[in-house]
Amino acid sequence: MSKVALQGVTKSFGSIKAVDDVTLELDDREFLVVLGPSGCGKTTLLRIVAGLVKPERGRVYIDGVDVTDTEPYDRNVAMVFQNYALYPHMSVFDNIAFPLKMKKLNKHRIEQRVKDVAQLLQISELLTRKPYELSGGQQQRVALARALVRNPKVFLFDEPPPLDAKLRVQMREEIKKFHLRFGITTIYVTHDQTEAMALGSKIAVMNHGKIVQLGSPLEVYKNPKNVFVASFLGSPPMNLVEARVVALSGTRVKISIGSQSLQLEQTALANFLQKEVLLGFRPSEVTLMTSKTAFLRPFLFWSL
Repeated sequence: MSKVALQGVTKSFGSIKAVDDVTLELDDREFLVVLGPSGCGKTTLLRIVAGLVKPERGRVYIDGVDVTDTEPYDRNVAMVFQNYALYPHMSVFDNIAFPLKMKKLNKHRIEQRVKDVAQLLQISELLTRKPYELSGGQQQRVALARALVRNPKVFLFDEPPPLDAKLRVQMREEIKKFHLRFGITTIYVTHDQTEAMALGSKIAVMNHGKIVQLGSPLEVYKNPKNVFVASFLGSPPMNLVEARVVALSGTRVKISIGSQSLQLEQTALANFLQKEVLLGFRPSEVTLMTSKTAFLRPFLFWSL
């Protein structure tokens, strides 16, 4: 079992609060994607779980054990860094073997373990090469192998460096297969919402150091809790239109959008009669019925 829990975790850098009172729980074998714009605090959160950054408040638990004050090498977590952090002067074999050498395992055991992991990830033929001789996809597999060889409880992935679209899709597929095969609890950070939807069993959307919504990809996509999530998740993003609730008629509500009017089936809007609202709907949910009417379902709204 490899559960991860954070309780009230906070970390500031000067006047900037990078992680602001974050609480979340991750079940065994789950794949959590932490999604948000650059500077929202997602990498800092990942580094706190790894033990590379210590929170000023809050606690971190792995399998129910408080590891907040535990050194990184004693947490049994493996982190794949944004640039893979492969040692350029070492062969692929030595890069993979490095964590085991730090544990001072015997030479035979190290050699066997490296060969086993290399075979699993189909990189056995690369063991004598140097990192500069590898493609981006091969470097990623080596980084995965170096993490896997430790037999970690938790995998942590910082978002990969900028890559061409085809290679990024291939790498995404490799990570998904990797997780399905080994079932290790995983936290992956990214600013790419397409990547988040494709990889995660759960998505935690971050903004300004806070987790503003946590749920399954479909839940977060269909039922964003606020305007930020609605506008950030989706390609194209959710349409957001200012409207005014002008009349009620049974279960129907009439709203005005500029000089146009529209009738909607949404009883909750009755509470906003003669008030301004922000109407949100996905482009895929709009059907043009005639030149003057449209069918809009489902939709969300927020009070202005």
